[in-house]
Amino acid sequence: MKFGIFMSPYHIPGKSPSVSLTHDLDIIEHMDRLGYDEAWIGEHHSGGFEIVSAPDLLIAAAAQRTSGIRFGTGVTSVPYHHPLVAAGRITLLDNITRGRFIFGAGPGALVTDAHMMGIEPNNQRRMMEEGLDAISRLIKGETVDMKTDWFTLQDARLQVLPYKGREVEIAVASVRSPSGVKLAGRYGFGLLSIAATDPNGGFSFVGETWRLMEERAKESGQSVSRDNWRVMAPIHIAETKEQAYEDVRHGMVPMAKFGSTGPFAAEGVDIEQVLAATTHEEMVDGLNTSGAGVVGTPEMAIELVSRLKKQSGGFGTLLLAGSDWANQEATKKSLELFAQYVIPEFQGTSAPLQSSWDRLYSGRQAFGAEFRAAQDKAIAEDAAERATR
Repeated sequence: MKFGIFMSPYHIPGKSPSVSLTHDLDIIEHMDRLGYDEAWIGEHHSGGFEIVSAPDLLIAAAAQRTSGIRFGTGVTSVPYHHPLVAAGRITLLDNITRGRFIFGAGPGALVTDAHMMGIEPNNQRRMMEEGLDAISRLIKGETVDMKTDWFTLQDARLQVLPYKGREVEIAVASVRSPSGVKLAGRYGFGLLSIAATDPNGGFSFVGETWRLMEERAKESGQSVSRDNWRVMAPIHIAETKEQAYEDVRHGMVPMAKFGSTGPFAAEGVDIEQVLAATTHEEMVDGLNTSGAGVVGTPEMAIELVSRLKKQSGGFGTLLLAGSDWANQEATKKSLELFAQYVIPEFQGTSAPLQSSWDRLYSGRQAFGAEFRAAQDKAIAEDAAERATR
């Protein structure tokens, strides 16, 4: 299993956007040093919380500050972009990052974004399919002629192809509906399960996801791999549960309010009534007990990831939800603890160390006796040698 972060990124309104973007880059650099595998950056144009309008620009900046971590757009809202322009930016970014780029695609999550562009929300998924079909052909080097009600391609081809002739990986976002899953399966693309821990249908849907992927892939003559399935989970950990609870006091209420407005909102829930009747501790307890996320310890994070793995049947990468519910230093500490204690449990790197230690400690008396016997022998041999001289 690989590990990364899904950065919308969220920032509480009222903060300096330039400082917040500096913090985002700092987090990515921190994760690169810790050995995380991926960072996904989102695209949004309204709402006040998600401040990156051009994820490829932030990725280009982050790529110059890192060496190993891969980058994905999480996601590029395909209906907002002409396919030729989008494809050109994809291949350019793939060259800038030296092949560390993944193209993540979605229809667009915020209705307010679509409204400002005059896009009817009911058309977004259809537009996404049309645009993604054109983009995927263009980045393969094909010449494309295609006409829809929102774009035209005439003898269209790219000047710059992917880095060193590689194939750019493409992943499709899925929230709680099967449309994204079916589209990914039809083309053999990867999948981003954004609402995998959502108790309002997201977690149960994870159990059905791969069956739908394989069914659609088989119908289309494609092959799909669980290695290209990314699953997102909100997790913040500290050295103690009490410290983790205190850390998220920084932004738990604003993040809860934002979560009540978008695609993850629970129908019929009045967030103001919930907040008025709930203490901070009760709110965090509710998050933990519902399974929607973890605020707590590394052991709690291991339990959640294990539960997701069991429910899904296995996936390739766990993406931590990049949230503004803790301050910068607490967030970096959480990522460090996760890399130190959680990741090794799923990559098998901690078991050999523990086994080696257990062997040494359990046999400490016998090994100690052997060591002392060897010492005694060396001392005796040295004494005999000196006596001879």
